[in-house]
Amino acid sequence: MNTPTTHLKTSPCPCGSAKPYENCCGRYLDQGETAPTAENLMRSRYTAYTLKREDYLLATWHPDTRPATLELTGQPAQQWLGLTVKRHEQTASDQAIVEFFARYKINGRAHRLHEISRFVREDGLWLYIDGEIL
Repeated sequence: MNTPTTHLKTSPCPCGSAKPYENCCGRYLDQGETAPTAENLMRSRYTAYTLKREDYLLATWHPDTRPATLELTGQPAQQWLGLTVKRHEQTASDQAIVEFFARYKINGRAHRLHEISRFVREDGLWLYIDGEIL
C-alpha cells in the first residue's frame, strides 16, 4: 500500500473537499476504509488519478468493465487542477450516478472532462462501472 508523504497527509485533499487528505480520500486510498457513497468513491478515484494510484483505480472498477491496465505512468504528464461534483443521485439502493467536471492540463494545455459516471454497490462496496462523457 502506498503511503502519502507527511505533506500530503495534512494538505487539503485533491478532491476539493477542503478536508485534510488523511481525513478524506486518504481513508480509502491508504487506510483501506470502504467509501460509504458513490460520490465518496468518485472523489477518491479522482484523487487516485492525481496520485497515479492505478492499483486503487483498478480495485474500485467493476470487473465487467475494468481494463487490464491503465498505464498511467506511460501517458503524457497530466496536472490535475480541480474537481467539481455537480450531482450525486442514488437511483436505487445499489446504483448511483455522479456528474462531475475535472480540470487538468497536458503539456501546458488546459482540458475539462465533464462526465456522468455510473456506480453499482456489490457486497457493500461501491464500484465504478462506466461513464458518459458530455
